[in-house]
Amino acid sequence: MYLRTIKRKNKDGSVVEYVQLANNVWNKDKGFAQAQVIHSFGRSDQLDVEALKRLIKSASRFLDPQDAIRLERKSSDLKFVSSRPAGGSHLLKGLWQRLNIDDCLKKALDQRSFTAPVAEALFAMVANRALAPSSKLAIEQWAAEEVYFGEHPDVDSRITLTKIS
Repeated sequence: MYLRTIKRKNKDGSVVEYVQLANNVWNKDKGFAQAQVIHSFGRSDQLDVEALKRLIKSASRFLDPQDAIRLERKSSDLKFVSSRPAGGSHLLKGLWQRLNIDDCLKKALDQRSFTAPVAEALFAMVANRALAPSSKLAIEQWAAEEVYFGEHPDVDSRITLTKIS
């Protein structure tokens, strides 16, 4: 269930918005889910906000206390710090592993005694060329500040790529 708004255009051209409680129900005949309106709260400009607060408080009785507290937090309690794209590097990492490049590198690097995370650095260089081509000198900053590599904290924090090339 979810709250949604529906807009309707009047004959005079004005637009009126309605707030509804809806639930998606699978329609076997049409082969897709359709919204089923459970309750209409009326026009958004005449909305009884106190009634919505009472409904939320009533529904919160069925939650664990910790979940209820988490839901009561205001968005002002949260502060956005930063974000970094992860999808491209995640896709490339999957392709990297599917092609067994990581295994080949491990076999080749096991014979050498590198102290730096060379395999991760090579992946970072390839990912940089694919996602945001730049110079070898700029990859270190790109890996640390502009992309998220997931399970490889070595790539974003300790790598000095210029020593490898």
